[in-house]
Amino acid sequence: MRAKQEYRNRERTQVAVLDALVDRAEDGMTVFELRAAVEAEIDDLEEALSTLKADGLIVVESHGDGTVIKPDDRVVPDEPTDADENQSIGDWLRDRIPF
Repeated sequence: MRAKQEYRNRERTQVAVLDALVDRAEDGMTVFELRAAVEAEIDDLEEALSTLKADGLIVVESHGDGTVIKPDDRVVPDEPTDADENQSIGDWLRDRIPF
């Protein structure tokens, strides 16, 4: 599943992080899991997480056994969509070509 459309007009790494987190919205992800899921340099990932946290689009929860990052509820679509099937060529290119 992908983040809501209104949150897709962001830097490529930020969108990739949001998409990865939306896929695991209930459980969340650790930084290590995000690092494996998002194709980005560690510095870019750190910057994206910092920006998303400052914008209130992610929630960081600390538990006794570690820290988990989850998407804010407003980022998660209300119901699953077929966004990948309905994706325009421009959206497809934007998701795959770094700017």
